[in-house]
This record gives sequence, C-alpha cells and structure tokens, in this order.
Amino acid sequence: MNEASSQTALSEPSPSRNWRRLTPQMRRDARLVGIMLAIKAVCMLFAVQSFHVWADKPVGGWRGWLEVWNRWDAVSYLKLAEFGYSATGEMRPMMVFYPLYPWCISLVARVTGDFLLSAFLISTVASLFVGLLLFRLIALDYSPKLAERTVWFLFIFPTSYFLHIGYTESLFLALALGCLLAARKQDWPLAGCLGALACMARGPGILLMPTLAVEALTQYRATRRWQWQWLWILFVASGFGVYLWINAREAGDPFAFVQIRRESFYIAMGWPWLGIQQTIGALGHNPAAAEMSGRQELTFIALGLVGVIVSWFRLRPVYSVWMTLNWLIVTSVTFIASVPRYTLVMFPLHLLFAQLAAKGRVWEIILTVWSLLYLALFISAFARGFWAY
Repeated sequence: MNEASSQTALSEPSPSRNWRRLTPQMRRDARLVGIMLAIKAVCMLFAVQSFHVWADKPVGGWRGWLEVWNRWDAVSYLKLAEFGYSATGEMRPMMVFYPLYPWCISLVARVTGDFLLSAFLISTVASLFVGLLLFRLIALDYSPKLAERTVWFLFIFPTSYFLHIGYTESLFLALALGCLLAARKQDWPLAGCLGALACMARGPGILLMPTLAVEALTQYRATRRWQWQWLWILFVASGFGVYLWINAREAGDPFAFVQIRRESFYIAMGWPWLGIQQTIGALGHNPAAAEMSGRQELTFIALGLVGVIVSWFRLRPVYSVWMTLNWLIVTSVTFIASVPRYTLVMFPLHLLFAQLAAKGRVWEIILTVWSLLYLALFISAFARGFWAY
C-alpha cells in the first residue's frame, strides 16, 4: 500500500466510528429494527421448515416461502385487492373485511406486479413502525429499557406472526399506536387522521374515539384548559363512514356487514358469557378443536381479562380503556373466535409483561419461554393449513 492510499484509508471513518456518531435514539432504533427483522426471519424460516416436516412437500422458490402463509383471511384480502367488493356470489362474505389493507395491496401491486408480495411488503414496513412507535409511546412514561422490553414481548407474543404476514394486524396497530402517540404529544389533527385510517383498517378502530376522549380528559385534568383541537376525535368516525359507504354502495344497506357476518360466520353481538359458554362447549370436541378452539381461546380470554383488571391499577387510563374495550368487543359475540390474535393488539398487555419481567429474572424467563413455545406451536399449525386464529 502506497502512502496516498494509506492516508485515504486512515481518513475514512470505520463502521464502529460511524455507529458512535449516531444519536442514542438512532442507535436504539437501529437495534430495535435489527431485533424485529431477526425475529421476522426466524418466523419465516421456522414456518417453511414446519411445512417441510408436516406436509412432506418442498417449498419452491421465494414465492413458496410466502405461499406458506397465504391462508384463511389472507386469501380474502388478496381477492379484495384484485377484484374489489361485491355483495353477490363468492365475494359476498368478504364484505365483512375493512378496505384499507386491500386498497394498500392494490396500490403497491401496481409497482411490484404481485399482490402477494405487496401484502408482505406492507406488513413488513408496518410492523417495523409498530415496534418503533410502541417504544416511543411507552418511553413517554417509563424507562427506555422497559420500553424495549415491551417491544420484545409484543414481537414474541404467541400470535405475533400475524404482524409479519398478509393480515391487517401490523397496519392497524401501527396506525393505532401512531394515533395515540400523536394524542399524547397533543397533535390532535394527526391523531384524528390516523384514527380514521385505523377505522378503515379494522372494526376496533372505532374504539379509538372513546380512548382518545379519555386521553383528552386526562390532559384537561392536568391543565384545566379546553382545547378545540380535541374535536378532531370526531374525525376518527369518518374512517368507519367510508366502510359504511362501501356497504351501502354494494349491498344497498350501510350495515349489510352485520347480516353477512351472521350468515357467513355465525357471529352476532351478544353478552360475553354467551360466547364464553360456547367456547367452553368446544372442550368436548375432538382433541385438536378442543385445544385450539377451546382451551387456547379460553386461556387468552382469561389472560386479557386479567390484563384489563391489572391495567386499571398500574397503567395510564388511556391504556386501561383501550384494553377494556378491546376485550369486550372480542368477547361480546355469540361465537367467539380468534381471541389469541385479537389479544395481540391489546398492546398494554405487553407492557404489563415487561413490568412483570422487570421484577425478576424468573418471571422474564417464564414469560419468554411461554411466548416462544406457543409462538412455535401456532406457527407450525398455521403453516400446515390448520386454523390458528
């Protein structure tokens, strides 16, 4: 090496020096993104390997890695993205699905030319925002370490694989967290807009209205000053209005989805004990159904209820309201299904896990092992094509 090249090499900053130049927040974000991507990669690999073992079939090419996950509701979202809504024929049951995710898939597919790939790209980007936004939201009240641990427990939660695949969880949770973070920072126009988008992504988005109202009340108690910007909370309902307009346009009734849900999925509103009683009855079915539709549903119903109760003693009111309303909306039906998946978006539960883990190494190990074991169980079942929420 000559003298000139030696001086050039010495003048170039090393990777470690570049890393040190980043702000603490940037380094923390980079570390979080790395953890989330690593978990995502492990889940994808484990699903393919599970499929190889249980289906005894090869997975061909990169698209095969995605097709393993293209099951159940994911198929419906792709059809909606490609063909749009219709209240007749085989598309009629899909009227119960909200429009934002399939619209996003359709938009991205104009660039990629592939609906399935587009669905995964959207979920991947949204899931990274979920982790970063959750960290920032929790860090407003707690230490960065506890916020990081909260993100960790979210991404290893037994049904966290829904953050990575062609489902709405990642998009919805990113919008909901962004909405609540904006409200905490008193950017109410942004909170209202993100809340409206969350309503277009999933039905429980409408729960952001009372949740935001509680946050506004908390801020009023602290300052005793009325803010006209709180009226942006009402804008959240506009997202649900878009969904009602789709129903009115396609079926002639803005609430057609209620009847369609009843006739296609046997689900209607009811008292929580009615649905819980039906779930208990599933314990008498064959072993697989008894486990997945019985014991696991009941386990997560109980887990959510305990989280709701504890949250009212340990967490900010806005978190308790979000937990409570989400638990009620998933249990107040005549036929309970997918509670383990719906529990995923009850993000204050992961904060409670982090707080419990902070009390001692034993609790951290127990919660981590439980999460990872059931995450593996549910992924292997889902990849094989079984119902796994």
